[in-house]
Amino acid sequence: MVSLAQLWLPILLSGVFVFIASSILHMLLKFWHMPDYHGFANEDEVRAAVRKGNPAPGMYMLPWCKMEEMKQPAAQARFTEGPVGFIILRASGMPNMGKSLGLWFVFCLIIALFAGYIGIHALPSGAPYLHTFQIVGTAAFMGFSLGSLPMGIWWGQPWGAVAKDMIDGLIYALITAGTFGWLWPH
Repeated sequence: MVSLAQLWLPILLSGVFVFIASSILHMLLKFWHMPDYHGFANEDEVRAAVRKGNPAPGMYMLPWCKMEEMKQPAAQARFTEGPVGFIILRASGMPNMGKSLGLWFVFCLIIALFAGYIGIHALPSGAPYLHTFQIVGTAAFMGFSLGSLPMGIWWGQPWGAVAKDMIDGLIYALITAGTFGWLWPH
């Protein structure tokens, strides 16, 4: 039986390889994700209106109402009038890219750790490359991709953007699967 400790190298390397691949997808291939993001035509006015309310960092919905108020005519009118949306506000100031990239790398390692954990319970020592690829790749795909679906279902992220996120996740899963298949203990 394979132990999780024996998988330290494929866990670490797949995290590194996925981190590199994600950097290429998000920084070099700007045509891939950049079209999914839009600015407001009246951004200065929108920023001023939000700033005027002095909201704390957090998640906000437009229009906002309690669940029991959803059937009231006033709430329904606000939804009909629009806009309807979900906004995430961060603390003011430049985003800390170093922290975000560090957390992303940790996330990549966590997905690799769990994919490896599933692998040790499904695969023997010396498992063939393709079988390792299938098991670990499926687990990694679930971790990297399926979390994108609720963004389309509940929060209104455009389905094209959800599909791109899932394709990214498939690429990351294939990299993870290939790394584990290559380095699976014999």
